[in-house]
Amino acid sequence: MNVVMQSCRYHYDGTARTFFEGWYFKVSIPECRQSFCFMYSVENPLFRDGMSDLDRLINGPRFTGVGAQILGADDKYICQFTKKSNNFWGSRHELMLGNTFIPNNDSTPPEGEVPPQEFSNLILEGFQVTPIWHQGFIRDDGRSKYVPNVQTARWEYSTRPVYGWGDVTSKQMSTAGWLASFPFFEPHWQICMAGGLSTGWIEWDGERFEFENAPSYSEKNWGGGFPRKWYWIQCNVFSGVSGDVALTAAGGLRKIGLGETYESPSLIGIHYEGKFYEFVPWTGIVSWDIAPWGHWKMSGENKNHLVIIT
Repeated sequence: MNVVMQSCRYHYDGTARTFFEGWYFKVSIPECRQSFCFMYSVENPLFRDGMSDLDRLINGPRFTGVGAQILGADDKYICQFTKKSNNFWGSRHELMLGNTFIPNNDSTPPEGEVPPQEFSNLILEGFQVTPIWHQGFIRDDGRSKYVPNVQTARWEYSTRPVYGWGDVTSKQMSTAGWLASFPFFEPHWQICMAGGLSTGWIEWDGERFEFENAPSYSEKNWGGGFPRKWYWIQCNVFSGVSGDVALTAAGGLRKIGLGETYESPSLIGIHYEGKFYEFVPWTGIVSWDIAPWGHWKMSGENKNHLVIIT
């Protein structure tokens, strides 16, 4: 998994260019038919304390800060956000990141991963995550009144990585490597994906969900901005199927260069019984029919296989 983890490092280069980086972690619990989707983001981290009037004058208005969102049991949602990124940290070498929203008893926020008990002692509200450990506590900030909310979420679980972008028994490819010439985001966008089995617990508004070897998935993307339109499908639990299985499919409409020319890149990837099945435009055909709401259909075909997703 070394290639995949290296591509999942924190990519901000310290410049003033528009920048976004996002991380996504999902745990599915088949026994209770519930999933928890964790989404972290940092935007324009050059402005660690938010933007001053002078910053806006020089660079134009930017969206800044760090966000933590969870879409969890019963399709309820929680979000905590700050315009500052001065308590955010990310590893330049592998998939490791964290943020302190509120320190505990005026303690100094950590600048890297700390042991679980030390995290609990130092941080009142925040998170830390690596390929094998995920921990945090957040409190809803009331900004998302248009969806059913929960007020608090707390979690601690470990993950055993199983697959990246490739067969389980072979060297893992970096999706970021081949997507460097296949961008979604503007001016560029890259992505890496991995999956595994997670064990631990999540407290969702006081209700505790415990799980062992639950199918899990992680993904990240980074670049200059979102495409004009985009779609994304991910599932790693299917009825009637045993063993490790995961589906990831995505595409979008993104601008090329400075003009008004757009392209629509897309991909489909399936892991099943240790094998990886890849459907991309340069080795086959990928097509889609994406309604704004209610019905999506994708298909992919290469020299050996055909997949249809509805």
